[in-house]
Amino acid sequence: MWPARGVAEHAYCPRLFYYMTVEGVFIPSADTEQGAGVHRRVDRPSAATPEPATHGRRSRAKKAETLVDPEADPERPHSIRSLALTSEKLGLTATLDLAEIDGLKAVPVEYRKGRPRRSGQVIGANDEMMEEPRLMPPPQPWPTDRVQVGLQVLLLEEAGYTVPEAVIYYAAEKIRLRVVVDDSLRRDSLAELEAAKQAAEGPRPPPLINDPKCPRCSLQPICLPDEINHQRMTALTVGGRSSDEQLTPRKLWPPRDDGIHVVLQREGIRVGVRGQSIRVTGKEGELVRELPLASVESLAVLGGVQVSTQALTVLADHEVPVAFMSSAGRLVAMMDPMGPTSAAVRAAQVRTLDRPEKALELARAVTVAKIANQRTLLMRNHVSLPARVAGDLMDSVNAAEKAGSMDELRGHEGNAARIYFANFAGMFKVGVSDIAAKFTAHGRQRRPPPDPINSVLSFGYTMLVNDCTSACRLASLEPTIGALHATRPGRPALSLDLMEPFRPLIADSVAVSAFNRGELVAGHFLDTAAGCALTDWGRRGFFDAYGRRMDTEVTHPTFDYRLSYRRMLMLHARLVAAWLLGEVPTLSFLTTR
Repeated sequence: MWPARGVAEHAYCPRLFYYMTVEGVFIPSADTEQGAGVHRRVDRPSAATPEPATHGRRSRAKKAETLVDPEADPERPHSIRSLALTSEKLGLTATLDLAEIDGLKAVPVEYRKGRPRRSGQVIGANDEMMEEPRLMPPPQPWPTDRVQVGLQVLLLEEAGYTVPEAVIYYAAEKIRLRVVVDDSLRRDSLAELEAAKQAAEGPRPPPLINDPKCPRCSLQPICLPDEINHQRMTALTVGGRSSDEQLTPRKLWPPRDDGIHVVLQREGIRVGVRGQSIRVTGKEGELVRELPLASVESLAVLGGVQVSTQALTVLADHEVPVAFMSSAGRLVAMMDPMGPTSAAVRAAQVRTLDRPEKALELARAVTVAKIANQRTLLMRNHVSLPARVAGDLMDSVNAAEKAGSMDELRGHEGNAARIYFANFAGMFKVGVSDIAAKFTAHGRQRRPPPDPINSVLSFGYTMLVNDCTSACRLASLEPTIGALHATRPGRPALSLDLMEPFRPLIADSVAVSAFNRGELVAGHFLDTAAGCALTDWGRRGFFDAYGRRMDTEVTHPTFDYRLSYRRMLMLHARLVAAWLLGEVPTLSFLTTR
């Protein structure tokens, strides 16, 4: 069944129609929230709703008459809000904002938050010296709005009502426009319905090219029109075909999000909700922190932090992921809200990554970017990096690009990691030479981490996996099905794949800067039987450094705009989804110079 509102959007943007109607993906924006405010009253269903009149005119009249309030004016039509109608014949479902029922006559009323269409430019007289103002062109319904009420007319007529006209109310000008019901309206509406069905049967339509409506579209961060068109057109140019379109994407994304990413670690504190706020209280019930619910983007709790079921329900309703971690930073579980998820993306992920050559393509892309970023980090921060090290890592980049099998690729990745961590301690200043010497003696060890640097690296990788899992979820990707990392029970393989290029840029960089700046010192660590672990104050210092790094803006080498690292994760997860669907020919991961 095709919803009438979604079909109307099809004439506005085929790709938007496909996302909302076929894949069920939707993201609110300021415009949609304003629209919800305009619809707030009409979206409340009436106490009584009309039943389809299918048993003759006399029975239909009786059913319509039962809807009339006996205390209301009998001369006035009865208004029904949020009237749901379905037609098996048309394959169409619609919820009418308002229907004015008068016996067997019905008039659908559609509410829109914006302004009607006007042809030409309106110029008025602003002072006495100007000529007479030009007459304002008469308002007209937008084509999508006309089709939408046309489909509502068809549903009402099939239900047995006579529909002489339809009404569209534009709230911005408080004007009601009447739409004449004739054969032209029915014909246009049916044609649009059939076009929508045909579009839904195939793959996603390509994104619009340089369309001025894209910046205001709430689905633009998922659709990625400029980024996808950039990759497609670049491929055409490289293949010898010229393109007259501008290749550089517009700066449509905000560089950073202003949402709050909450991390709670103090033993015994509780998380609850009150109204539109998240309340964090201590062991004795005292208020520790109160946060506006609308601003919370994610929540991570470590150790013995309690989260009420009411808070979990509210966070799920707002699609806020909650990560449950051990005191050592190991991800134990994640509450993944059941928000809109594209089944098409996940089906394409399974089909594509089941092909060895495609899995190798993804694994090769993330590995090459990772080694390149490791090389850059060493060259930037090492006190006296031997020239042969940079050359060896460059050789590993070239070898990984030509790897013909997954085992060969993993061999080059492991060799590059060995070279990288053998020189890792050289990035720390003299003041932390004792800590760096311990890392040199142990090398990179994970389970358990034997020294402070290994402890911070492991903790940083765990937090990065958590953020990559959230990015995969937002991109409708299945985190457990990857390419470079083998799929195992409980392992977020794709999140680990996505993390690879960002390990040096985020987690490794946080470790180096936190020790060099004195934010983490030897007193922030405890040597236990389970290895070296951060204290509460140590974790606080780590989270401060990690949060700053995630908010740092960096220029994307391909798209030439700046985004924070947190938004970079989301961008690349969605580009992976576009590649899995065949919308972009190649993968391009973030590398810095």
